[in-house]
Amino acid sequence: MQLYARRPDKRLTQVLADLGMLAWVVLWVAVARVVHGAVLLLAEPGEAVESLGASVADSMGSAADVADGVPVVGDELAVPFDALGSAGDSVNGAGQSAQDAVGTLAFWLAVVLVVLPVGWLLLRWLPWRLAWTREASAAARIMAAPDPDLELLAARAVATAPLPRLAALAPGTGAAWRAGDPAAIRALAALEADRLGLRLPVAAGAGATAPPT
Repeated sequence: MQLYARRPDKRLTQVLADLGMLAWVVLWVAVARVVHGAVLLLAEPGEAVESLGASVADSMGSAADVADGVPVVGDELAVPFDALGSAGDSVNGAGQSAQDAVGTLAFWLAVVLVVLPVGWLLLRWLPWRLAWTREASAAARIMAAPDPDLELLAARAVATAPLPRLAALAPGTGAAWRAGDPAAIRALAALEADRLGLRLPVAAGAGATAPPT
């Protein structure tokens, strides 16, 4: 699989794009962590309420036990303390609920802060990288064959290369390509290889054929 171009300038562009994507992810993960921590600070009042409720419930429970031990009127004396203990339990539960709500808010806010911006860029970066990888890998397989079929790359260039680049070729290249001229085929194939940031194998007349480097 061809992950990066062989031509230095295109390879540098791809590396910078990949590093930019990685930096974008790290940035938003860091932002999400900061926001998550900041939102969790809102849970501190809930913790205080929970602590107060637990303290009141414990104190009133102890007082109710003491009052219940008073002869004759113990049951009646314990009733108010039991009621206050139940109220403390309710306050304790309210504090815990507030903390749970803040924790849930902090979590989902952090998730949104990562998913939305990262997903937005990923939907642009990933198709571009995958499309190039598929095309470059196919072209590299063609050029790495013992007898590279450069006619395929030449046909692709004729169909998709920008007109200014085709017009810059030597006059008569199109007619020569149709006639099967090897030099014309190689010139057009070079356009497609250059678009992908690859290099053609060494021409047979210039030495042994070798895969692109």
